[in-house]
Amino acid sequence: MADNDGFRNDWATKDFYQVLGVKKDATADDIKKAYRKLARANHPDSNPDDAKKHDTFKAVAEAYDVVGDADKRKKYDEFRSLSATGGFGGGFSGGFNRGGSGGGFDINDLLREQAGGGAGFGDMFGDLFGGGGGRQRQQQARPRKGADLETSTTISFVDALEGVMISLRLTSDEACATCKGTGGKPGTRPHICGECEGAGYVVAGVGGAFSMNETCPTCHGRQLVYDDPCPACHGSGRGTSARTIQARIPAGVKDGQKIRLRGKGAPGEQGGPPGDLIVKVVVSAHPVFGRKDDNLTIEVPVSFDEATLGAEIKIPTLGGAPVTLKVPAGTPNGRTFRVRGKGAHKKDGTYGDLLATIAVVVPAGLSDDAREALEAYRAATMATPLRDDLFREAR
Repeated sequence: MADNDGFRNDWATKDFYQVLGVKKDATADDIKKAYRKLARANHPDSNPDDAKKHDTFKAVAEAYDVVGDADKRKKYDEFRSLSATGGFGGGFSGGFNRGGSGGGFDINDLLREQAGGGAGFGDMFGDLFGGGGGRQRQQQARPRKGADLETSTTISFVDALEGVMISLRLTSDEACATCKGTGGKPGTRPHICGECEGAGYVVAGVGGAFSMNETCPTCHGRQLVYDDPCPACHGSGRGTSARTIQARIPAGVKDGQKIRLRGKGAPGEQGGPPGDLIVKVVVSAHPVFGRKDDNLTIEVPVSFDEATLGAEIKIPTLGGAPVTLKVPAGTPNGRTFRVRGKGAHKKDGTYGDLLATIAVVVPAGLSDDAREALEAYRAATMATPLRDDLFREAR
C-alpha cells in the first residue's frame, strides 16, 4: 500500500460501520458502545495467544478512529458516497485516468479542484490519509529539530566573576555524511512507509475508548523508507562528529548554573533547526574569597589586642587595591563588616559588596613578656563575671 492509489482504494473499500456492527445512521453513543464492547472482547491483553482477535482489535480501533470522530466521520461518509455513486468514474475499484486522454475520470482534476474551484480533495480528506493531502506532500519528510546536547566546563573563580570565552570540544550525533541523513543507500530512491502510510506515526489502542499516536517503528517518523539501507549508518541516517565551538560564559555566573546556547546542539534532520547546547558551569574555589549571591566574602584574622583595643587594618580586594577596614574597640569574633562596591559583577552593571568577617586569632605560643602581660590582664579582670548569665539561664 505504498502507492497512493492503493491507499485511497483501501479506504474507499473499507466499511467501518460493518466492522463495528452498527448502521450507517448510528448515533455517536451507539458507535462508542459498540467499540467498547468489541475492544474488550478482542483486546490482546485478554487474548494473548489469539492472533485472529488481535487482528479484529486492530480493525475495530481503526474503524473507531474514523467514525468515532465527528469531523472524520463526515468526510468519510462523503468519500464513500462519491465512490459508490461513480464520483470517481466508476469507483476506485474500476479504472480511472491518471492524467491521460480518453473517457476515464482524471483523479488529478479532483485532487486539484473540487466542485468548481473549492478546496482540493486531498486537502479535504488529508487527515484520513495520514495528514497527507497529495502524493508530493506525503513523500516529503517533515523537518525535525536536532537533539539538545549537554556538557560541563570548569572555570576559575575570577573568570566566573568577570566572564570568559571558552573552547568546548564536542562529540555529537549528526546526519550521516554518506547518505546525508536519509538512511538510504546513495543513488536509491525512497518510497512511502507501508507501516504508517507516510504519516510518520501509527495509532495504537490503549484500551477502552482511548488510542494514542506513536512514532512509526519502521520509518522512525521519517515517513519514507529505503529498500537499500545506507552501508555507512545501516539505515539510521545518523553519524558522529567531533567539533570545537567557542562559547561566552557571562560575568557573574554561579557554580552549578546551566547556560543554554541556542543552535549549538545536534544538527536537525531534513532541514530542521539544530538543537541547543546546555553547558553546566563548575566554578573552582578561591583560596581567599568566597561568594554569597552578588557579594564576595572574606575571613579577616585579627589579634586579640586589635579586637579589644580597636585598629585600622588593610584587607585585599579581588583584582583591586587593598582597602582599610576600621575595627572598633571591643569587636567580637565573627562580626561582619560590609565594604560597598567590592563584590561580584551584577547583571545591571553594578557591583555587590565585600563581606569581611572578623576571626580573632588565639596565639599558639607566648613569649615570657607576653605571658607576664596577659597574666596581669587576667588578674585585673578576674572580678568580671563572664559566665554568671550562662549558669542562670541553664537553671
